[in-house]
Amino acid sequence: MARSRNDILQGTLDLLVLRTLAAAGPLHGYAITSHIKRVSAELLRVEEGSLYPALHRMEQAGWLRATWGTTDKNREARFYDLTALGKKQLDAERESWARLTEGVNRVLRYA
Repeated sequence: MARSRNDILQGTLDLLVLRTLAAAGPLHGYAITSHIKRVSAELLRVEEGSLYPALHRMEQAGWLRATWGTTDKNREARFYDLTALGKKQLDAERESWARLTEGVNRVLRYA
C-alpha cells in the first residue's frame, strides 16, 4: 500500500519549517504551508493539524519565537521566526537529512 505524502512528510516537517523561515523570514502558519507547497511545486502539502502542534513544539524548544502581527489580509496572526538555537537546529536537521538520503540512496543502488 502506498504511503500518502503526509506520512512521508511527517519526519521532515521540522526541517521544512526551519528552512522556510530561514529563507523567507517571519511568517504566519498559513504562509509557511503556502511557501512549502509553492516551492515544492505542489508535491508537498502540510496540514494545519500537523503544522500548528509542530510550531508550538518548536517554540517550546526555543527554535522559534512567535509574535502577534497583522497579515496582508488585515487579520491578526502569530508570526514565527528562527532563533539562534533554531538556526543551529536547522544545521543539525540538514546533516541528519543528508545522512538519511545517502543511506537510502546506497540501498537503492545496491545490486
